[in-house]
Amino acid sequence: MLIKARFYNNHKHFKGRKLSKNKEFSDTSANRYSLALFELASESNVLVLIEKNSNAFLNLILNNKDLNNLIKDPTISRDILINIINKLSENSKLEVLFKNFLNFLIIKRRFFYIEKILKSFNEICSEKRGELKAEIKSAKELSQEEVNKITEELSNSFKSKIKLNYNYDQSLIGGLVVQIGSTMIDTSIKNKLQQIENRMIEA
Repeated sequence: MLIKARFYNNHKHFKGRKLSKNKEFSDTSANRYSLALFELASESNVLVLIEKNSNAFLNLILNNKDLNNLIKDPTISRDILINIINKLSENSKLEVLFKNFLNFLIIKRRFFYIEKILKSFNEICSEKRGELKAEIKSAKELSQEEVNKITEELSNSFKSKIKLNYNYDQSLIGGLVVQIGSTMIDTSIKNKLQQIENRMIEA
């Protein structure tokens, strides 16, 4: 009952609003759902497990095209989606609270936005631990050892824990692009070439 009450209390903010497009589901809306999940997970002392479930489910969405298509398909019934989640929960040993949260989103027709909600939840977890979120792109594929070294150096420079999201970007000609909060560190050749081209156009 506590789970339903908390989720329904957060859901009341959305009554009467039509959310047919992802862009109409604001960051604030996603944050309300993710914050409800965070508070319940904290109160139930299962936050670590819920965060692991969240990361695993996000990876599943990104790597399983069929599941991604089902989530985005408006013609799929709620009963089918709930059945899929229950089977996934059984096979992957998902925490009951996390499974109930997913089913709640399906019932309230917000499952379409699950990726955005879970990313918001993960960001809340990082913020509560005092971590800084960092994004890094590299022209050369980095080893895990190199990624760890960069994370360590950034942590020392910013005097804070760093949660690093690394992406190999073949569109970069060379160098790195690092963003920590609003701070951008761009050493990519592509960016330098673009700056030169812009100066030539302006001249």
